[in-house]
Amino acid sequence: MDKFYHIVTYGCQMNVHESEKIAGILSELGYKSCGAIEEADIVVFNTCCIRENAENHAYGNIGMLKKLKAAKRDMIIAVGGCLPQQINKAGNLHEKFPYVDIIFGTHNLSKLKDYIVRKQSRRKAVIEIEECDGRIEEGDKPLRASYPNAWVNITYGCNNFCTYCIVPYVRGRERSRKSENIIAEVKSLIEQGYKEITLLGQNVNSYGNGGADIPFYELLEKVALLDGNFRLRFMTSHPKDFSEELAKIIAKYPKICHCLHLPVQSGSDSILAEMNRRYTSADYLRKVEILKKHVPDCAITTDIIVGFPGETEEDFKATLELVKKVDFASAFTFIYSRREGTKAASMPDQIPEDICKRRIMELVELVNAQTRVHSAKFVGQIVEVLCEDYDGKRGLYQGRNEYGRMVYFASQNDEIGNFVQVKVNEANGVSLFGDKV
Repeated sequence: MDKFYHIVTYGCQMNVHESEKIAGILSELGYKSCGAIEEADIVVFNTCCIRENAENHAYGNIGMLKKLKAAKRDMIIAVGGCLPQQINKAGNLHEKFPYVDIIFGTHNLSKLKDYIVRKQSRRKAVIEIEECDGRIEEGDKPLRASYPNAWVNITYGCNNFCTYCIVPYVRGRERSRKSENIIAEVKSLIEQGYKEITLLGQNVNSYGNGGADIPFYELLEKVALLDGNFRLRFMTSHPKDFSEELAKIIAKYPKICHCLHLPVQSGSDSILAEMNRRYTSADYLRKVEILKKHVPDCAITTDIIVGFPGETEEDFKATLELVKKVDFASAFTFIYSRREGTKAASMPDQIPEDICKRRIMELVELVNAQTRVHSAKFVGQIVEVLCEDYDGKRGLYQGRNEYGRMVYFASQNDEIGNFVQVKVNEANGVSLFGDKV
């Protein structure tokens, strides 16, 4: 009799890739994926706690399974990821949701198979949260679900300790994989037909500081030199570690996409100092100038937080001015989310909600205006699109150009996994629409 699993993923691409690893573990145990949570024999929540909304969303969805668990007593519910890795959260989860069968953290994901086997042999819940021991376990067998894209971890953890960020506390200190293991994994993915490789880390630019044998720009060059028809991306970059050597490598190799995510977080020097970002707005603008000198057409995207404790109107205006100067291709904008255990959580002058909402709306309006202008530049151009999927509602194929813009087009053929030339006829926000040529 078939057994089915359902994974609920929260957060960034790091978590998306970890869910692929979870899927690989469940597949080894004989489970098959199912679309409906009601059909599942095991449900795994891969949680995120970087913002309060993600944490509350996870709590809400776990709570909704109470009735289903009562009706399907043999169904296993597991909660892993960043949320239970926080201090005292595993115990709180068990107390709040006693019907959850397995609770595990970010550092013992590889033991999920053992936890499931243990739970199947006894009634008692399995709760294990391990601290980071600095090791990196190789040999993961992810069940990748993102073809033609593939994600490859190059680092784990973070050493930066930005005052608003919970990541170093739930992911541990930075560790870098050996370059030979990364290159071997990428080679294998190319041989399997993957067309876009994204190197992942909390701060890819500091690869090498965590025990690796070469700096990041050399790793990027080695991957770019591999045979095969593929694109190469990386995320996320910390501005303080972005170097001219890296900009030169991006410019040198056509396989490296001319699209860089470089989170600035704020345009105010005083707020950047309080955030412990270790650069000023002038430093950031110099890095952008270096990048544009070597890669003039590079699409720069970013993350921005408004409402950080103590942010004044002058601080917020400085952020708006920096956004105008850089002219970002797009930006992810957030209201500051207070995270227990971080330094910023105990800072005075937490900003009232109404002020935060006004500021985020003003910022979003500016960012959206810039995004529309950048998108409009593609109208009339022929762009190369890596087709990722078929949008049944639109009746169109979809994929991204190298600058990260989603492009929709019609085709009589199955184009998923193909590089397709598309003439752009229309731009709508971050999306482009055109005809296959």
